Amino acid sequence: MDIQALHDVVHNSRDARRQQTLPKLSPAERDTLIKKFHPDHREAAYRPVAFGPNEGDLTVRELASVLEGDSVVPDDLSLTPHYEADVLVVGGGGAGCAAALHAHGQGAKVLLATKLRLGDSNSVMAQGGMQIAVAPNDSPVQHFLDTLKGGHMKNDHELLKTMVEEGPSIAKWLLELGVLFDRDDDGNLHVKKGGGSTRARLLTCSDYTGLEIMRVLKDEVLNQEIQLLEFAAAVELLSDEQGACTGAVFQDLDNKRFLVVAAKTVILATGGIGRLHIQGFPTSNHYGATGDGLALAYRIGAPLLQIDTFQYHPSGGVYPEQLVGQLVTEGIRSEGGHLVNGKGERFVNELDTRDVVSSSIIRECEEGRGVRMPTGRIGVWLDTPLLEEEQGEGTLDKHFPAMVRQYGRYGVDIRKDPVLIYPTLHYQNGGVKIDVNGETSVKNLFVAGETSGGLHGRNRLMGNSLLDLMVFGKRSGLTVAARVQTIPQGQLTLNHLHRFRTEAKKHRVTNQVKSPVVLPAYTEKP
Repeated sequence: MDIQALHDVVHNSRDARRQQTLPKLSPAERDTLIKKFHPDHREAAYRPVAFGPNEGDLTVRELASVLEGDSVVPDDLSLTPHYEADVLVVGGGGAGCAAALHAHGQGAKVLLATKLRLGDSNSVMAQGGMQIAVAPNDSPVQHFLDTLKGGHMKNDHELLKTMVEEGPSIAKWLLELGVLFDRDDDGNLHVKKGGGSTRARLLTCSDYTGLEIMRVLKDEVLNQEIQLLEFAAAVELLSDEQGACTGAVFQDLDNKRFLVVAAKTVILATGGIGRLHIQGFPTSNHYGATGDGLALAYRIGAPLLQIDTFQYHPSGGVYPEQLVGQLVTEGIRSEGGHLVNGKGERFVNELDTRDVVSSSIIRECEEGRGVRMPTGRIGVWLDTPLLEEEQGEGTLDKHFPAMVRQYGRYGVDIRKDPVLIYPTLHYQNGGVKIDVNGETSVKNLFVAGETSGGLHGRNRLMGNSLLDLMVFGKRSGLTVAARVQTIPQGQLTLNHLHRFRTEAKKHRVTNQVKSPVVLPAYTEKP
């Protein structure tokens, strides 16, 4: 069967699907579906961590190896600092920029160091929007309840309460900086409904919300002349005799030279883990998303939370090959796009939570109702032309210009033909344990954004990541700016690394990988 014949199944089934009603899954049915098909429940993919703060906890094999991995930093490295700062922010995405701007705004001397270029991050790739309760029929309480339900009631209540309550002030801050959120005909902020939410609360900038936010934040960092260190990968933290964090060691990606930064406080905002390709899944993440902050925080002694759960976004590209794993925004489903199996049937409520939708897609494929491409890849259809039929010609160009261009680059016109999708590794639900100001159990070490854990529970609702970045980037930045006024620069040592290496030997952990991974192996020159 050629591709056009496969497309015809979708076209020819539209009238029937318009009449189709999908039964609502009971809590027991949802739980059974997830446990049977979601990748988080594949026992063979997991093993216990051998030693450290999370000794004995189960996580995927790829992350366990990174947490147990050895540093590239030698024991005898000279710790004479090349740079000094009050606040060292590690990471140039949304959380890092927000933290740096707020700390700088309070008068702190800030150094922002990033592995790639400023702005190269998962933040810039966020398409769906930012959840904030700004609509008249909405409230932070309802936002709290929706997120709690979506996270399977495993969210940290204090973190969640903080995020939803501070959402409106974050929207105001971003608007004042110049973010161009979509407006309705009356000039009010336009909101859309996301999967798992009972209210429309997604603030969007077409389908390039993260790109627009990062455009503004990046410009502001540059305009404020915050000291910037690019193409510098954080490879180790520094600590004093009492175990408090006092800076970090970086490696210049160009010449591999080590750079030592002394700092009174450190904020880790290194993003996600997708480029470890857990369980062999493709990923929507950028090339730098290799879980660096998890390894660095773990070695210095900070415990992690919920390291056994990851988010697989339901709609990752399957065809053409150049777009495998790339995100197909949830906004298409939010606007009414159907998910369609190989028989031309809808099989799930498209606006259910991401874990339910992903599990349903995997079920369809594993039970023989998927669609197999000539390339051998399998998935289900997302009926994008349906939006053009239902809402009028030009709908996709108006609301999803980035996606139209993305597929058009490879000869696929999503206004006429559906796209094939399958779950893609998208987000680490867990991460470093923090308090409401972003501080870890290690004194003067803070974490913001995707590297942190607890906020989202066992499944993140779409749009909450961008708000997470802004709220806890802001809170960590303000907290460290106040603290550095009263504390001296701590001693620079690698004592925690020596202890970590001793523990590895004690537990007979051999064949350690070098950790952090920094960049995925396939980016290296042969």
